[in-house]
Amino acid sequence: MGETRVIEAGECEPDELLAALESGDRIVVRTEFLGAEHEVTLRHDGGVYYCDTPTRLHKHDSKAEMRSCLENQGYASASGNG
Repeated sequence: MGETRVIEAGECEPDELLAALESGDRIVVRTEFLGAEHEVTLRHDGGVYYCDTPTRLHKHDSKAEMRSCLENQGYASASGNG
């Protein structure tokens, strides 16, 4: 089992986050929404990628879908070009 890493939103590139998830790490992303700090937990079970937000569990069936989520939600920096 991997470790749990805590990062700030936008701190890492998509490839770095995806590699950590695929190695078994959980990543807790601290993000701000409507003036309040929230934590989103990212994980991968070997087949499905998960984004566990305070209000909803998002599931992604492919690496491309997860990359899109990381970029669109601002969890990863925009500098990754995958």
